[in-house]
Amino acid sequence: MPPRPLIPLLLCLALIPMLGGCGRKGDPIPRTRTAPSPCAIRWVSHRILEVRLPLTDARGAELVGVEKVRVYYLPLGASRPQAREVLARGEVVLERSRPDLPPPGGELRMDMRQIGRSPGWVVVAAVRVGNVVGAPSEPVPWLDPAI
Repeated sequence: MPPRPLIPLLLCLALIPMLGGCGRKGDPIPRTRTAPSPCAIRWVSHRILEVRLPLTDARGAELVGVEKVRVYYLPLGASRPQAREVLARGEVVLERSRPDLPPPGGELRMDMRQIGRSPGWVVVAAVRVGNVVGAPSEPVPWLDPAI
């Protein structure tokens, strides 16, 4: 049995790790996710849209990947809308998710034949984990499928 003065010392040494810690209370704060940069899009054929995923986020940091790619549609108006307007007021007409997405910088072809909408505008936006929607691509015209 250890001598009496050693017992309090051993007890204090056992309690020190419990008192250590960072001083913060609660769960750790996750790092904020920055929105992805815009995708580049172009029509390959009458109803096939080619999308090049962004390589970086809005701050210029390299993307590890994106969770989803969404196509937004806005009906034809009096003038060409800004990309942000299509994103804000448009409806999601097509979406692709992981694992069916290429890595950042990769190309993806989206078949738009099933989209039965009147003439309007289309933009594409990449979405990160946590539903952080990226900047929209440039708007491209969507023509009546009957044409």
